[in-house]
Amino acid sequence: MLGFVNHLHTNMAMSLRDQFQLTFLDNDNWMLYVEGLKNTLIVTFFALMIGVLLGSIIAAIRSTYDKTYSEMRNGIGKLILLLLNTICKIYLTVIRGTPVVVQIMIMYYIIFVSSNNKILIAALAFGVNSGAYVAEIIRSGIMSIDQGQFEAGRSLGFNYLHTMLYIIVPQALKNVLPALANEFIVLLKETAVSGYIALMDLTKAGDKIRAATYSPFMPLITVAVIYLILVMFFTWLIGKLERRLRNDER
Repeated sequence: MLGFVNHLHTNMAMSLRDQFQLTFLDNDNWMLYVEGLKNTLIVTFFALMIGVLLGSIIAAIRSTYDKTYSEMRNGIGKLILLLLNTICKIYLTVIRGTPVVVQIMIMYYIIFVSSNNKILIAALAFGVNSGAYVAEIIRSGIMSIDQGQFEAGRSLGFNYLHTMLYIIVPQALKNVLPALANEFIVLLKETAVSGYIALMDLTKAGDKIRAATYSPFMPLITVAVIYLILVMFFTWLIGKLERRLRNDER
């Protein structure tokens, strides 16, 4: 125990150069950061794809229910829409009402207990979680579209599905792009809890180096700086996309 304390005090007194050597160069620790960053970006990308797809479907069901249910004739179609909307509301309540870290652990230790593909499981867990928030973002965008747009689609010979797909949803996505961008950034940072299923993400890599070197400063500050750079870079990209979309409207 005394040896550990002395080793810890020695590391705290090390120069930044020594800490850099210990954190990045010794035992090729920098490769852990590379692997962690790669896994973080992979999980975030596929989780975003799952979230947008799932969220779009749920938003379409929920907005269709809000706009048409009261006017529909009694029949199997109305019953199916009611059932789908109820399922969506249960999904939104459960996912938004429980912590994402619990969801990823349930996904890994219960639902996919026979699988060891941690990246796939993490992407599914974060995608399902993100889908609940994306759904409400897109639904708000759809509900903000003027009713005249639906009537214009019908006058062109589109049915309700085609009107939603070709006219309403593209406009809604443009309107909610800033909110979707914010959800993407939140999702990127939420993947930091992937270490709970022993996935070597960026945060787990930094924590592993911290545990091995007994030097918390450089490993954890490095993780924070990398996340900050990623967020700033994606914020810049999204800003450029928003400006381009605004210019296209002129």
